[in-house]
Amino acid sequence: MMGMLGKVKELQAKMKEAQDTLDTLLEEGEAGAGMVKVLVNGKKQVLKVEIDEDLFKPSDRDVVQDLVVAATNIALQKIDVKVKEHLQKATNGLLPNIPGFDLGGMFS
Repeated sequence: MMGMLGKVKELQAKMKEAQDTLDTLLEEGEAGAGMVKVLVNGKKQVLKVEIDEDLFKPSDRDVVQDLVVAATNIALQKIDVKVKEHLQKATNGLLPNIPGFDLGGMFS
């Protein structure tokens, strides 16, 4: 029982450490053949939005909005994968491999 408690405390410490470094994980999403780019971190914060100057026409407003949403969603999907891998590395050997057990959702 004491050994198991030690593993739980070690797991908690590793998870805290992994959570504290999620802001260092970065991923970019692109839409419109790269005309819109969005950079997000592992805490799912949008850090940067780049919009090609050719899209700055009043008539393209709806297109730009759609591209920003698309690029953001792509970046968030990509960062989810990276966060999951990061958390798995941080807890490697501390948890049994349980099919369907996803640590990535713990920090959403």
